Amino acid sequence: MDTTLLHALNGFAFHHDAVEDPLALYVGASQILFMALLALLVLVDRAGGRLRRAAVAGGFGAGLALLCAQVVSRAVDRPRPFVADPAGVHLFAKHAADAGFPSDHATAAFAIATALALRDRRWGGVVLALATVLAVGRVALGVHYPTDVLGGAALGAAVSCLLYARPVRMRIDRLADWVGGLIDAVWRRWSPTRAAALRLAAVRAAGEQHR
Repeated sequence: MDTTLLHALNGFAFHHDAVEDPLALYVGASQILFMALLALLVLVDRAGGRLRRAAVAGGFGAGLALLCAQVVSRAVDRPRPFVADPAGVHLFAKHAADAGFPSDHATAAFAIATALALRDRRWGGVVLALATVLAVGRVALGVHYPTDVLGGAALGAAVSCLLYARPVRMRIDRLADWVGGLIDAVWRRWSPTRAAALRLAAVRAAGEQHR
């Protein structure tokens, strides 16, 4: 079943450039996109701190899950599809021939998506959809078996669920609130409105000096 689904998705991508090209672009940029999303939610939270807390939790979850994934990867040492079956799997871009289980991309993406979903269903649903497309894309592009991404998804989700336990969640939330306080203070000090007010005050002061 694992190999059958791999070949079905990989073959579909190979014969449909209209799907393969944007999918490869998204998969290639996914790490930057997910990190940019977390940064955006931390910097510009208009939900009373909820999304900022979710973003910080997602960052912690992704980092811890990736550490766990490295341990599992070394223990299992499963070859990637294009290594195990170079004649039957189309590889659309150069990739290291390292172990493929579990998928690092799926691990991090689902850790972030789960952390968001636990705190905000709307954002969580959107990011879970993006994580699912990413996981399917990694299989379609020939760098993972379906069970590689499923294993990564399960690991990432499990870690974020563990970090949602009340004692841990409270500490993460306090850290997020502290970081948010610093960001908000800087924003208030250097916001465009404040900068404009400072310039206006300087102009008025200069005008008074010339009287």
